[in-house]
Amino acid sequence: MCKCSLFHDNMMPRAALFFPQHESTAAEPLDELYDTLADVLKEEESTQCYKNYFLPTGDCVTLSESTAMVSGGTTGLITWDAALHLAEWAVGNPEVFSGRTVLELGSGIGFTGIAICKTCQPKTYVFSDCHHRVLRQLAENIRLNGFVPEPGATWGIQTEPQGQEVEAKNCQKLKLVIAELDWGSVTEKQLVGLQPDVVIAADVVYDPEIIVALTGMLQKLSSCRADRAAPEVFFASTIRNPDTYQLFQAELGGCLSHQGFNSFASFPITDSVVEMNKSSFW
Repeated sequence: MCKCSLFHDNMMPRAALFFPQHESTAAEPLDELYDTLADVLKEEESTQCYKNYFLPTGDCVTLSESTAMVSGGTTGLITWDAALHLAEWAVGNPEVFSGRTVLELGSGIGFTGIAICKTCQPKTYVFSDCHHRVLRQLAENIRLNGFVPEPGATWGIQTEPQGQEVEAKNCQKLKLVIAELDWGSVTEKQLVGLQPDVVIAADVVYDPEIIVALTGMLQKLSSCRADRAAPEVFFASTIRNPDTYQLFQAELGGCLSHQGFNSFASFPITDSVVEMNKSSFW
């Protein structure tokens, strides 16, 4: 299992800008002022943090993420358990990704993808999500770990290259793309340029309202393959609501039948509430 350490941004410099000015006057310090400022600093510190995840290979993934389960109207700003399981499995099976084009659906803030990019040597890695705040945080975390997205290959968001990014780009061998990808509205024509050999996703089976769009996305990906090769699909899912998961399996079963998947297997990883699903198109 990936180990994690946690450290917060240092908020004290903000206080340091104010207190010397206040204390340089003859005014009596107000306890209420200090108490209020302490509450503000505590609230700010509780919303964002940095985490170090140490992989079995010894590599480290550093992420900026929210400390709240729901933040900015999304659950995509934290790292969920299924992402840890999927990354752990990927690190142990690098041959699945080595030299191949990988598309990740619902990348969130990037843990799984960054771990794969650091350890599995993919040829191309496409991170994708649909929430603008998540995409911004994802881009920051990618840069934080020394990777640079391909210029002009980013869909829907823009990132300004910085000095350290240019230096990293010179030694970066893989092509890395960040895509704003809405499963319900994206067209096959838009997906043609991706041509993934492998499609992965972690913890995307949590809301019955998005399951039809998710399986529809898999159908679009299978239809737009230029060479008719068989992209492999790996999903890691935390089963919170058995009914939702059964709905996913039922919709996926229809997708398998309609699109001609040649195999489907489900097997547990580590514990009974996280499952890995593997499918292949033909």
